[in-house]
Amino acid sequence: MHPNLEQKQTKSLLDDSLTCRKLEFNQRKNEEDDHTAAIDEAADSFCYDACKDNYWNPEPFSLLYGTPLWDEASPSQRVMLNQLYWVAYYNQIISSEIATIFFNQVAAAGLYSLEDFRSICDTLDFESKQERAHINAFKTISETVEWEVFGERFFTYPMKGPYTETMIYHSNNRAQQYWRSLQLKAFTLMSSGSAFLGSQYLLVRGLRTLNGKLIQHRLSEHYSDSENREGEPIPSAISYFHFMDESHHFNTSRIIALDVTRSLDPPTAFEKWAVNRGVRGCQRDHFHFSVAVNGIFWYEPALFPVIYKLLRSHVFEMDRNEALTMMQKCFCEENDGQHASRELQRVAFESYCAFVDTVGHLDAGNREMTLIRSNSVERYLQQNRRAMKRFETHV
Repeated sequence: MHPNLEQKQTKSLLDDSLTCRKLEFNQRKNEEDDHTAAIDEAADSFCYDACKDNYWNPEPFSLLYGTPLWDEASPSQRVMLNQLYWVAYYNQIISSEIATIFFNQVAAAGLYSLEDFRSICDTLDFESKQERAHINAFKTISETVEWEVFGERFFTYPMKGPYTETMIYHSNNRAQQYWRSLQLKAFTLMSSGSAFLGSQYLLVRGLRTLNGKLIQHRLSEHYSDSENREGEPIPSAISYFHFMDESHHFNTSRIIALDVTRSLDPPTAFEKWAVNRGVRGCQRDHFHFSVAVNGIFWYEPALFPVIYKLLRSHVFEMDRNEALTMMQKCFCEENDGQHASRELQRVAFESYCAFVDTVGHLDAGNREMTLIRSNSVERYLQQNRRAMKRFETHV
């Protein structure tokens, strides 16, 4: 900043040399390690017949792993459950990344109003380009698999906008969904004009990305630990490429949310309130845990119709009573899969607490993640038992 030219801000990002070096290093490494071309090439060359008999993830990351369905499944059915985990998981990631692309630009609009913040906005632009490649690959492969195996959608869906629910399977009714949409639109207007709110979108993004980072590291190991990477299924390679990109994205979230804020004016009381509402919303989104897709915070009753359709399909060939009985065992009776899913959720929210530990403008409920902590396997079972009684009367 030229000393003789008056600027409207009282602080400069350039005065924080350590943060500037962190931003520059992270951006340079992301550009050097960029996997966009590799992901595009892999998606373009995907052929389901070439990998339909292979696991795409480590075995524990299979649909309904640790439940009676997994225990009773044949080897070929287990392969299908492993592949469907990939399809289900990455369709949730599509939903998250659609929102990320949009809110990256909203955050950049708020930050670019200040001097010296171009590098941050360039970083967010570059990451949005990568997200578009991720979405295309996940969508291409998932829709191909479901069409070739079932001839219809199971976990895939048409493209959607950023103002809809991020969680595909959630507990909100239509009125709550509409209210959420209004809140997101309001946040869009506010954060595009507030550098602080723009930076704190990255706090919320960091929390959401942190859970993904924990899961995606383990998914990537199917490819990274292989002695014959060239022989691994294309979806496994894409899991690895995606994890490598997202590692840099998480670093971006951490630097902007925790370090860059030191170069901003202190937040107003209203801005603090808005950030706390955003983190509380993240807690609500991550409150549930799923035995169907361990590592995704889906509201299980909303998933019942899909699982029922899967059990009735040619993959399992169950009749109505057999399918409902199996769902009772998986969702309404205690099993290892539920405890594994809740344990993974516990690891996630403990990581969230560590991430926000130094954020002084968060209230105690958000710093300690009290909402997510209040869930339990017993609460999960009670919720599913009530919902299953309703579901059985409609199929």
